[in-house]
Amino acid sequence: MIEAFSVTLNPARIIFGRGAVDRLASEVARIGARRALVLSTPFQKADAERLASSLGKAAAGVFAEAVMHTPICVTERALALFEAAGADCVVSFGGGSTIGLGKAIAWRNDTPQIVVATTYAGSEVTPILGETTDGLKTTRRDHRILPEAVIYDPDLTVSLPVGMSVSSGLNAMAHAVEALYAQDRNPVSSWQAIEGIGALKKALPRIVAKAEDIDARSLALYGSWLCGTVLGTVGMALHHKLCHTLGGSFDLPHAETHAILLPHSAAYNAPAAEEALRPAADLFGGSLSGGLHDFASSLGAPLALRDLGLAESDLDRAADLAVENPYWNPRPIEHDGIRALLQDAWEGTRPS
Repeated sequence: MIEAFSVTLNPARIIFGRGAVDRLASEVARIGARRALVLSTPFQKADAERLASSLGKAAAGVFAEAVMHTPICVTERALALFEAAGADCVVSFGGGSTIGLGKAIAWRNDTPQIVVATTYAGSEVTPILGETTDGLKTTRRDHRILPEAVIYDPDLTVSLPVGMSVSSGLNAMAHAVEALYAQDRNPVSSWQAIEGIGALKKALPRIVAKAEDIDARSLALYGSWLCGTVLGTVGMALHHKLCHTLGGSFDLPHAETHAILLPHSAAYNAPAAEEALRPAADLFGGSLSGGLHDFASSLGAPLALRDLGLAESDLDRAADLAVENPYWNPRPIEHDGIRALLQDAWEGTRPS
């Protein structure tokens, strides 16, 4: 018998496939916009400018200052340009940093958003915004934050460096693993989570072996879409709280932090969520935490927080912050347990 559940399915429009980016101008027109401000990181500025050029008169300009963890000071500069340029929508070109900036703008002025995804972040299909100010990262969930349309074109991901592809894909996997034991999980979200994890598990080794494998790139995008979608459907728990703490307060890179912490947060919650996690554990040889660690190692992913520049002396403060205002979690959030988890993640120890 299927247990009773309630679910809200987010109404994001998805345009998926090779050449999908060519439909951007028609998507801008479809949402009734005339002046799109294109957003990107400094690294992707040239690509963003080419994308804006493809829009012709429908481009209001380019803001290429998006950075990790969506600092509010950057959002304020983007808003100023948005108003000065007479823009009426945003096009976020890139991964989580740029998508976060687009969401932050939309949260403030309710402008429509279109995302052209170039990584496997998954945040493009969630109504969740994380912002940083004064060294603290806070999150909110609201329907206004969800982008109106997302374009997935695997050709745009071929140039994504292999290391970034791996970390980004593991980041997406983390969304799905956590969704399996979410308080408000449901049969649809659990199916999406397992399907997404399985797709990425198949795709990432192929990308490591051959970065230009377009079929693997397409499969990875499919997996990241599912993993992001499930994150937007159910609540977050310990894993995301830890990542938000380390990212917002210690400025650690977002995807790499997710990749490193995933086996350890899974190990922490396994005793309290064994049944929910079993389908994922089966994908990794029966041991989810150890299997995830071995999988990440086989891909050359970062395994230790110390390799990201976190000092061992920071672990006590990180544990203190992580247990403040905790998200719901299947296992109680206990300071000593969290401190031990962080120590293992800092050292890169394989969870048992």
